[in-house]
Amino acid sequence: MVSNRGAHVLVWEQPGLEDQRPKTYSGGLGTRHWVTFMLFLGMANAYIMRTNMSVAIVAMVNHTALPVDKEAMDTECGNVDSNSTKEALTQDGSFVWTSTLQGYILSSFFYGYVITQIPFGILSKRYGARLFLGVGMLINSVFGLLVPMAAEAGYEWLILVRFIQGLGEGPIVPCSHAMLAKWIPPNERSRMGAAVYAGAQFGTVISMPLSGLLSAYGFAGGWPSIFYVFGVIGTIWCIAFLFFVSEDPEHCPSIKETEKKYILSSLWGAAGSSSPPIPWSKILFSMPFWAIMLAHMGQNYGYETLMTELPTFMRQVLHFSIKDNGFVSALPYLCMWLFSMFISVVADWMLSSGRFNHTQVRKIINSIGEYGPAIGLFIAANTGCDPAATVAILAVGVGLNGGIYSGFKVNHLDISPRFAGILMAFTNCLANLTGLLAPIVAGYIIEGKPTQAQWRIVFYIAGGVYIFCATFYNLFGSGRRQEWDNPAEDEAIAKKAAAKKANKLERKANNPNTAETAQ
Repeated sequence: MVSNRGAHVLVWEQPGLEDQRPKTYSGGLGTRHWVTFMLFLGMANAYIMRTNMSVAIVAMVNHTALPVDKEAMDTECGNVDSNSTKEALTQDGSFVWTSTLQGYILSSFFYGYVITQIPFGILSKRYGARLFLGVGMLINSVFGLLVPMAAEAGYEWLILVRFIQGLGEGPIVPCSHAMLAKWIPPNERSRMGAAVYAGAQFGTVISMPLSGLLSAYGFAGGWPSIFYVFGVIGTIWCIAFLFFVSEDPEHCPSIKETEKKYILSSLWGAAGSSSPPIPWSKILFSMPFWAIMLAHMGQNYGYETLMTELPTFMRQVLHFSIKDNGFVSALPYLCMWLFSMFISVVADWMLSSGRFNHTQVRKIINSIGEYGPAIGLFIAANTGCDPAATVAILAVGVGLNGGIYSGFKVNHLDISPRFAGILMAFTNCLANLTGLLAPIVAGYIIEGKPTQAQWRIVFYIAGGVYIFCATFYNLFGSGRRQEWDNPAEDEAIAKKAAAKKANKLERKANNPNTAETAQ
C-alpha cells in the first residue's frame, strides 16, 4: 500500500491495485466524523451570516417615510386581500433607505464573498485550509457584531462592514473542500460531503424564522439582537474549530491509530503543501473540470432564481400573506436538506456495493439533483391558481435538488484530491457570479407585469438552464482521477527538475569565465 506524508488518493484506482481496496473501518464514530460535524456547523453559520440581513433589513427600514409606488400584483388568481397588504405597512424601522440603496447593502456581502474564492483556494493548498477557514469565519462573525453600530454610523459604514464579512466568508467553501480531501476516505465522501454542504440549507432554514422572531421580540431594540446572537455563536464556533480541529489526520494528536491508518490507507496524494505546482493549463483544458463548472453554474442560476424570486412569486401571483410567505418559501429548502441526507447514504451504498463506479454514481445522483428541480419548475409554471399544488411541486422539485451534493459538488474530490480546494474555488466563484444574474433576469421579465405568463418564462428559463448544464455534465463528467493529478509521476518530475538544476550548476562550474561574468 502506498503512503506518502502530506499527500494522499484512491489507491485502488491506480493500475494494478484494484484488489487492494481497504476494509471498512468498524470503529464507530471517529475524529473524521467530528471534523465533518464542525464543518457542517461552519457551513450553517456561514449561510446564517449571509441571509440574516435580508430578514433584518425589513425591520430596519422606515417604510412609511419612503415614497413607495404601489407594487404591481397579478389578479388572475383573484383579487389581493387588503389585509395582507396592510400587514406590510405595520413594520417600521428608523432608517430611510430606498429600494436601490437596500439592494446595494444586501449585495455588498456577496461582492466580498466572490472575490476571495480563488485566492483562498490557492492559499489553502500552499499553507493549509484550517487556519484560513477558522480565521476567515472569525472575521465574519466579529464584524457581524459590528453591524448595528455601523448602521447607526451611516449606510456607507454598513456596506463596508458587510463587504468585509463577505471577504471573511470567502474561505468557507474551498477550504472545507480541501479539508474533506484530507480527512474523508472515497467510500464515505458522498454522505460526509453532503452532510457538510447541507449545512447551507440547515442554516437558511434556521436563519429565516429565528431572525424574524429576534427582530420582533429580541433585545437591544429587536433587529440588532439578530447580529449579536449569531455573531456570538459564530465566534464560539470559530474558537472551537481552531482549537479542536486539525489540518489532517497526520497532525491530529487525538485521533486513534486505527482510524488514522484507515484514512491514510484509503488516500494517496491528497492536497498538501508538499504537492507539486498547480497544472493550470491542463486543468483549463480538462473536460471533466468544465463539466463540473457548467453543472455548478446551472445549479446556482436555478437555485438563486428560486431563493430570491420565490417569495415574490408567492406574494404577487398566489397572494400568500407575509406571515405565511416566510414558512412556505422555506419549505422547499427544508425538503432539500432532508433529501440530501437520504440520497448521500444511497450514493455511498452504490459505491460500496461495487456495482457502480464513481463516474456512474456522480452522474445518476446529479441527474436527480438537477433534472428534478427542472421538471418541478416546468410543472409549477402550469399549475394555474392552485397554491397547494404549486407549493407541493416546488417543495418536491427543490427537495430533489439535494442530490447535487453527492453529485457534482463532491466530484472535485474524485477527479483531483490534491487540487480539490482550488477547483472548488474556481467553480464556486463563477457559479456565484452566474447566480447574481438570476434575479436580474427575473426582475427584467416581470417588471410591472407579474402575470402568470411572465412568471412562466422565468421558470422555463431556470428549468432550461438546469437541463442544459446537467446534460453537459452527463456527457463530459468523470469520477476518475485525472492524469494531470498523478502522484506516481511526482518523483520522476522531481528527479528531472533536480537533474536539470545539477546540469546547470555543472556547466557554470566548468566555465569559470561565465561564472566571473555573472559575478
